[in-house]
Amino acid sequence: MDFETTGLDVDFDRIVTGSVVRWGGPLPTEARTWYSDLGGAEVSAGAAAIHGISTEQARAVGRPAAEVVKEIAETVADYAAHAYPIVVMNAPFDLTLLERECARYGVRSIWASTPVVLDPMVLDRYLDRYRKGKRTLVDLCHHYRVRLEGGAHNSEVDAKAACGVTWKIGQRYPRIAREDIGELHELQARWARELHESRRAWQREQTGECDETPWDWPLIPARTGAGT
Repeated sequence: MDFETTGLDVDFDRIVTGSVVRWGGPLPTEARTWYSDLGGAEVSAGAAAIHGISTEQARAVGRPAAEVVKEIAETVADYAAHAYPIVVMNAPFDLTLLERECARYGVRSIWASTPVVLDPMVLDRYLDRYRKGKRTLVDLCHHYRVRLEGGAHNSEVDAKAACGVTWKIGQRYPRIAREDIGELHELQARWARELHESRRAWQREQTGECDETPWDWPLIPARTGAGT
């Protein structure tokens, strides 16, 4: 699953485009992509520069945001109910954004289906934590030799690429491929918290302060008064 969004604030920003892809295994790849009319929100200049979709374009081609959010959530929940793990690069961002959108429009949360999440960002950072360099999806594709078909910052392309990177990580580190999928979800939650606290400790050491915004994996707790 992957989203292109109006900005980077999970509590206030919105889905612009979203894709859910069934990737790998014996069945043909399936992909669904939705375009939202933003529900009255606007795409920030920074976000538009990245994914190339302006507010005007989104409103012109997008469907009603409430319908889009409902269909995305139902699709993800259906895959989760059929025991598919949900692969999400930087899961706390996309999954939290979707949860806030569900709450905004009165849509049933995907967490009612207790999805198992695989996050290539967490897997890569924990299993190869001392490798230098950036770890964006583009960087991970280069490192693990996964093709970005059509270029990054397209929700369908990025969703497929995240699946490809996750598979390659499993090939390189077979011990995680042997883990029970539910246990691997819990391991990632522990690893993600360890990595986050390590980053906070480094910030304190470097600057005397750090970002104390509530955080967790795979879902960030809601801030008081947020999400409208």
